[in-house]
Amino acid sequence: MIRITELRLPLEHSADALPAAIAQRLGVTLDEVLAFTIFKRGYDARKRDAIVLVYTIDVTIAAEAAVLARFSTDQHINPSPDTRYQPVAQAPENLEQRPVIVGFGPCGIMAGLLLAQMGFRPLILERGKKVRERTKDTWGLWRKSELNPESNVQFGEGGAGTFSDGKLYSQIKDPKHYGRKVLTEFVKAGAPEEILYLSKPHIGTFRLVKMVENIRHQIEQLGGEIRFQQQVTDLVIEAGQVRGLVLASGEQIRTDHVIMALGHSARDTFTMLHQRGVFMEAKPFSLGFRIEHPQRLIDQARFGKHAGNEKLGAADYKLVHHANNGRAVYSFCMCPGGQVVAATSEIGRVVTNGMSQYSRAERNANAGIVVGVTPEDFPGGPLAGLEFQRQWESRAYELGGCNYHAPGQLVGDFIKGQASTQLGTVEPSYQPGVQLTDLATSLPDYAIGAIREALPAFERQIKGFSLYDAVLTGVETRTSSPLRMTRGQDLQSVNVKGLYPAGEGAGYAGGILSAGVDGIKVAEAVATAMVAASR
Repeated sequence: MIRITELRLPLEHSADALPAAIAQRLGVTLDEVLAFTIFKRGYDARKRDAIVLVYTIDVTIAAEAAVLARFSTDQHINPSPDTRYQPVAQAPENLEQRPVIVGFGPCGIMAGLLLAQMGFRPLILERGKKVRERTKDTWGLWRKSELNPESNVQFGEGGAGTFSDGKLYSQIKDPKHYGRKVLTEFVKAGAPEEILYLSKPHIGTFRLVKMVENIRHQIEQLGGEIRFQQQVTDLVIEAGQVRGLVLASGEQIRTDHVIMALGHSARDTFTMLHQRGVFMEAKPFSLGFRIEHPQRLIDQARFGKHAGNEKLGAADYKLVHHANNGRAVYSFCMCPGGQVVAATSEIGRVVTNGMSQYSRAERNANAGIVVGVTPEDFPGGPLAGLEFQRQWESRAYELGGCNYHAPGQLVGDFIKGQASTQLGTVEPSYQPGVQLTDLATSLPDYAIGAIREALPAFERQIKGFSLYDAVLTGVETRTSSPLRMTRGQDLQSVNVKGLYPAGEGAGYAGGILSAGVDGIKVAEAVATAMVAASR
């Protein structure tokens, strides 16, 4: 097959325009195009009144070699790569131990699925509950201000990504097409097939719930085991080699291969691993607020007369501003047509995040508006970032009224530096509620100053972004893990053999797709090591 990239057609092109454009691009007749599939479809909305669809197409033609030779210097016409996944190993018959995976978020799910498909019968330990039970506990916080520290937005089957927009795109380099494997498995588990070709695919929370359950059942059918409400409280290390795990119940599990697929909020587990001498280091992350606008405002600003077009869906955005104080301010995890959610996992703290359903049909758009921070901002060693996050989450809890309501402020008042006392035209979506206040003391001064400068600057890119009545809700602190459990080229901890730090909590992913890809990489490393050890 031949792959054509950057094939551009008008937004409202006819059904027969695509095959005609393919034939024209390759310089062949329409009859010579035997078949084609859409590998990727995105859009270019830089000129909002002349939006075009941008395709990547895989084409089958009779004279493939001749056409490829003719376009040998054209970077947009090449042989189609083979994106099918090929297992790297198969479990030996004399397998004495099972690999253990700690955490059943996107990384742990894909690591578990891969190891199960290769016959290694993984044991997966998840501190939270099954996804449907977890959903009820999460609603308990949102509706009744009742937090379950072990079952919430952060902890439980599916990980933090379950209560998100379900975004399935990433900017990671992926030469082995592991991302395609992730998406293919998601489709098998019930995700819509369009995630295979849309440039910015998403699933939404409700669909993610069923999909996660289906993958769990598949792992179990292949000989894997998932145990819920099983918190790992200790790591057994002998002479620099993992030998097992200890659970909160006191049970000890013997194994020489442990994948630590923790989320970015497993703070007590990070502390335990640090106490056991596992090498880790502080890393940069970001903190800020969630901002909400009417979705129709964003649609109009981005798409103009094409706002509401079914092919475009609800509009998103990606913004960045370099402030005069040297800080970078940027939009993060933008959720079209969604809601701001309570995402804390610790008593006495407030954390925000964003979520959308598949339809993205809610009235507000929301995004994190965050400022980058580095270990220089929170000196004190590998765990200092955790305490830095807690400091501002506790402050948000106080400003919100000490009842898990979040502190909020109108954008216009924030820019002026005055407290908000009354909402305007934008109704905040955060539950259990928003307490209007002055957010000036909710983050470090340098972050407040940088965001104040950035909001009017963003107005120049998206008309209406600094709308007076738009709402800021605080605080967003868990954009990524504040530490990295450093690993070597073999993907094992640099100082503990048999320990495989993985995914977002370990500092090697940021989002559902990249976490799933990292799960595949680490599963392959474990499988290869276990086969070698059995010989």
